[in-house]
Amino acid sequence: MEKKSVSRRNFIKKSTMGLAASALLPSILTGNRAFAATDKKKMFCYQCEQTMGGKGCTRIGVCGKTPDVAALQDFLIHTLKGISIAAVAARKVGISDSETNQFTCMAMFSTLTNVEFDPYRFEDLLQESVALRDKMIKRVKAAGGTISSDSDSLTLKLKPSLEGMIKQGKQYGLMSVPDIDPDLRSLQHMLLFGIKGMAAYTDHAAEHGQEDEGNYEFIHRGLAAIEDRSLDTNAYLGLVLECGEKNLRAMELLSLGNSTAYGDPVPTKVPLGVKKGKAILVSGHDLIDLEAVLKASAGKGIYVYTHGEMLPSHGYPKLKERFSHFYGHYGTAWQNQKKEFAKFPGAILMTSNCIQKPKMTYKKNLFTSGTVGMPGLTHLNKNNLGPLIERALELPGYPEDKKDMEILTGFGHKAVLGVADKIVAGVKDGSIGHFFLVGGCDGVKKSRNYYTEFVEKTPDNSIILTLACGKFKFFRHQLGDINGIPRLLDVGQCNDAHSAVQIAVALAKAFDTDVNGLPLSFIISWYEQKAVAILYSLLHLGIKDIHLGPTLPAFVTPNILNVLVKNYNLTPIGTAKGDLKKILG
Repeated sequence: MEKKSVSRRNFIKKSTMGLAASALLPSILTGNRAFAATDKKKMFCYQCEQTMGGKGCTRIGVCGKTPDVAALQDFLIHTLKGISIAAVAARKVGISDSETNQFTCMAMFSTLTNVEFDPYRFEDLLQESVALRDKMIKRVKAAGGTISSDSDSLTLKLKPSLEGMIKQGKQYGLMSVPDIDPDLRSLQHMLLFGIKGMAAYTDHAAEHGQEDEGNYEFIHRGLAAIEDRSLDTNAYLGLVLECGEKNLRAMELLSLGNSTAYGDPVPTKVPLGVKKGKAILVSGHDLIDLEAVLKASAGKGIYVYTHGEMLPSHGYPKLKERFSHFYGHYGTAWQNQKKEFAKFPGAILMTSNCIQKPKMTYKKNLFTSGTVGMPGLTHLNKNNLGPLIERALELPGYPEDKKDMEILTGFGHKAVLGVADKIVAGVKDGSIGHFFLVGGCDGVKKSRNYYTEFVEKTPDNSIILTLACGKFKFFRHQLGDINGIPRLLDVGQCNDAHSAVQIAVALAKAFDTDVNGLPLSFIISWYEQKAVAILYSLLHLGIKDIHLGPTLPAFVTPNILNVLVKNYNLTPIGTAKGDLKKILG
């Protein structure tokens, strides 16, 4: 683990120095006019659900990603393919390098939607990527191994300037190979985006010391396969499903890391009100960074609140027991942060993906940590959160207590399976008629109100499992209970799809059937690449009749979609009323 943390500190330190000294900074913040020569070539990105027109972002990302940052991300991925080809060859001669394994995942994580927007940090990542690639190639040759590939990802040299790297990156966009079969390209991109999501979970788990060599091996083999022109559609489809299998393991390791550090989640009431005093808001996903904030702020008259996908952290007993100033939850999902952050009277830390370009009204109050970054923001290491604490003490905080409702979280698989006997009995006596997993990513489209309406229309004898930020469409709903079991069960963050699977598998075993034989329906909302990886995990498990929305991925061609429909009955959402009628018969 030390190699990884040192590597991350190094590139953070260097990029911060670059930002302070660079004369190009104003241009980067105002549209990259200093790179006008490169801007003549459009970007292309369609990795998220909100991609422009449902087809692809070509001038600027809907997320706010500039063409220059898009080029740097594409270029970084290309160099990671070079690392991966070398790593595949290395394993054939018994070499697996922890530094390379961990760096690959962390660097892939930086290319997810709404994670890293700082060009200078991509410059650092590119330099480290090429250095690790060359180091691995030398080790392979020294061990008597060979690397058989004609991909220039193994030999390319970086230009000496950031502008030069951006120009290089323009050559390696998603559509840079014009003569490829569209269905083959679709599967390659399905694999790439799934690996991105899996790499993010693997990176989170590795921070806890939870690692699996098999996952690193697959990530390298999968990235290398994208450069293999001999593979056909069946081979890539197999790799996509294997990505789902390996992603299950990545989520399991992250769940194990969180539970080992902070205890198994337990049902917990979380106040939505506030306490009089100074305040810090923690958003993103990283529980390790949340713990660091709690430690650094202890005894200073500061209350710590969660935002977005950090809500489930209140269910971890060791965090609640150790830190009395860990109070409640503020706000909703990532897409509302500009409005919600502007109203928060304290300092804010974004710990992982989901950041948006901040408004000037709160820019000085917002800090980043881990992989996430934005030009002009102060990036912190969890071992030095002084600027965050200082800013929280400078800001007014809340002048008085303000009460609001409480909501429940902490229904991980162990908590739910602890009342499995009641659940089984309820199904047998008819008091529980159906289970719905309604979860995934939230977003700005009005069509996402489907999920609110769906939950509202579910029958009173049904139980709704939910996870990720999609819950914020209905998290305040009071749905009552069945035999003492709340009808709305918050399973956790997006990675806690692992817990939802454990619940489904255990219930299937209790009823001597498979998951598809249960009165259980999956109503999934997706936005970015973690959700893509989770979908592959469900497909790997053979789960059918998944309702997916609000729109289907732009990177899936009609022919590939037909394969998924034929084999899994993957279905786009319709209307809440119509889908419920179809599901319940």
